[in-house]
Amino acid sequence: MVAVVYPPDPHRVAELFRRFESLSEHPKTELNYTSPYTLVTAVALSAQATDVSVNKATEKLFAVADTPAKMLALGEEGLIPYIASIGLYRTKARNVIAAARLLLEKHGGEVPLEREALQALPGVGRKTASVVLNELGIEPAIAVDTHVFRVSHRLGLANAPTPDKVEQQLFEVVPEPWLTRAHHWLILHGRYTCTAQRPKCPACPVADLCPSRNFYAEAAAAKVSAARRTARAKPAPRSGSKSR
Repeated sequence: MVAVVYPPDPHRVAELFRRFESLSEHPKTELNYTSPYTLVTAVALSAQATDVSVNKATEKLFAVADTPAKMLALGEEGLIPYIASIGLYRTKARNVIAAARLLLEKHGGEVPLEREALQALPGVGRKTASVVLNELGIEPAIAVDTHVFRVSHRLGLANAPTPDKVEQQLFEVVPEPWLTRAHHWLILHGRYTCTAQRPKCPACPVADLCPSRNFYAEAAAAKVSAARRTARAKPAPRSGSKSR
């Protein structure tokens, strides 16, 4: 793996985010939502699940329960059939109903947009709160999931061993004009280009700024070379005909 030099060169970092901005000026979450409540619910449901699977479930769910009152009326048993295709659906159902109850009892059915109150909701941790607050433009936040963690290391933006520490490092190096959008750019880059197993370096718009590019190019070349050697080493197929 590439040894990341930290802190990164600020000119390189600025150019990275200038390019991300040129590709998508206003990046947004790929989760579908229509209100702060449907957003926080969708984000909570997305833990250890894909946005695609969550969107398929919430399309039908939010048609019948898009407020805390409607969700509470649905109840756990009524909610489960809508989200059974999502991982950890029983725990998530319990949390979604508990959160709906708390919102009605303590917040008048409205989602609180302060971090402490938001994180006090069942099923809403720091990462979920960060996604919600950042998406709604309340607070610059960088939620470090597996994509952001991987891409930050590969691009040399961070070298810390934990998500919380990577988040701190990103806040130190990402220029202020791009802080509110950095989370989405890094997630989308990791989801579609800088993938975990086979990063698409030849198609990467920031490849020339990436300190990991040569490492992955060499690894890919080594795999191709090994495959060719294996193919050459295979014995020639025997003829199926027999002499008489």
